[in-house]
Amino acid sequence: MTGRLIGRRLLSAIPNVIGIVIVTFVLTRALPGDPAAFYAGPAATQEAVEQVRAKLGLDQPLWVQFLGYVRDLARGDLGLSISTGQQVLDEILRRLPASLELTLAGLLVACAVALPLGILAATRPDSWVDHACRLITTLGVSLPIFFTGLLLAYVFYYLLGVAPPPVGRLDSMFSPPAQWTGFYTIDSLIAGDVALFRAAVAQMVLPVLTLAIFVLAPLARMTRAAMLGVLSSDFVRTARASGLSSGTVLYVYAFRNAMLPVLTTLGMVFSFMLGSNVVIEKVFAWPGIGSFAVDALMQSDYAPVQGFVLVMALMFVALNLMIDVLYTVIDPRVSIES
Repeated sequence: MTGRLIGRRLLSAIPNVIGIVIVTFVLTRALPGDPAAFYAGPAATQEAVEQVRAKLGLDQPLWVQFLGYVRDLARGDLGLSISTGQQVLDEILRRLPASLELTLAGLLVACAVALPLGILAATRPDSWVDHACRLITTLGVSLPIFFTGLLLAYVFYYLLGVAPPPVGRLDSMFSPPAQWTGFYTIDSLIAGDVALFRAAVAQMVLPVLTLAIFVLAPLARMTRAAMLGVLSSDFVRTARASGLSSGTVLYVYAFRNAMLPVLTTLGMVFSFMLGSNVVIEKVFAWPGIGSFAVDALMQSDYAPVQGFVLVMALMFVALNLMIDVLYTVIDPRVSIES
């Protein structure tokens, strides 16, 4: 049943990916600016620009360029970045671990705070914990993510001096660890370098907190709402009347049944985090794929922008597929009803 579910989800995602490829290709060609003029340089003559345009294939009709782009995609070739001179796929693979490390750490911190906070608020309605949960969720959805990042950097780095400068993944005094996973925190532990691990964690604190504050609000709010609905159900009252402990009733019965809407929200906020990484990476000079795509966009470099959108789309498809599979693990009835 799970195999058929995965197959159906993959087949249903194919039209979405095709549509994303077409729309991205057309929109990047509609951007202002001339990549041939950028590649040729400010002192290039019009003849030199035309030669560069012919070399890049930009003088071809749009449908010819699209067929060439699709042919390259079928070979796993995302094109060449004219701003860096490197293959887009190599650039994305080199920068993707930085973005994923930041996103996963932010999601972990948000879950560690939001889930217990939502459960406590649901079990103690109208208490100070409930009011604190409402206040935190209101602040989380009210503050723009770039403002939160700049505020944290201003307070903890500029005013208090307790945070390192927002200059990327590592301070200039440290060298990156030997690459195993691409996550500096994990690779430094594999290398046994505790000082490097501490430096990597210190650089992550402010951007991770910024992302966590951004997604904490919807997670805590959904956890509270789902738990309130489950705790008032008949089977929970029956479990309590049967003499089961409050911990068993709360976590084995109530929270497991409240996990489906929470898991849906978790997938949504993870998608939001991947998109918001573009802002966070620019604020904290984080060398991820978001900042790479923004720099390419400013220079009318088509290939990196198309590669970035395509990779994000594939990650969203994989994320939705993972959530569907987790649904069947949490509640086997989902696979039958789907």
